[in-house]
Amino acid sequence: MNNLKKIVFFLLTITAIQSCGFNVNYYNLTGIDLGDAKTFQVNFFKNYASQNSGSTIEPGLDRDFTQALQELLLNQTKLDLTTSNSDLLYEGEIVEYKISPMTATAQQTAAQNRLTMTVNVRFFNHTKEDSDFESRFSFFFDYPANAMLQTVKNQAHHEIFERLTQEIFNKSLYDI
Repeated sequence: MNNLKKIVFFLLTITAIQSCGFNVNYYNLTGIDLGDAKTFQVNFFKNYASQNSGSTIEPGLDRDFTQALQELLLNQTKLDLTTSNSDLLYEGEIVEYKISPMTATAQQTAAQNRLTMTVNVRFFNHTKEDSDFESRFSFFFDYPANAMLQTVKNQAHHEIFERLTQEIFNKSLYDI
């Protein structure tokens, strides 16, 4: 008899959810609103950082950032990655990649450096065009001035990419 009560309760709950108009395919477990979107595309983020004074070119940065954004979208949504005719399109460029001294020692030398990366992103939602945007996203990584960038680069890129891609994800899929 106890199992029968559980089954009846379960069926009533399912019926109530469906009657309220809740569409399970419309929302996913992260709370994002995908609307009717089924596919996404991330165009190659070209590295134009050298055109910004003080910025440097980091070989492979464009490829690595593009892949990081693709991986985040694949891991946090049910969307399929495509190379054309997508429902959601991300494109843009890396516009800044520079190292700046942050804090000084008593001898007036840098004690800490900051690596800053800025990307310009254009987002197009072909299923809901009023959510399109163009925006800049920037984040940084601080490291000791006596350390070479090459020794902290993997950790720096991981943290910067994680933050930038999550901010792009949030603006494009939570703000719709």
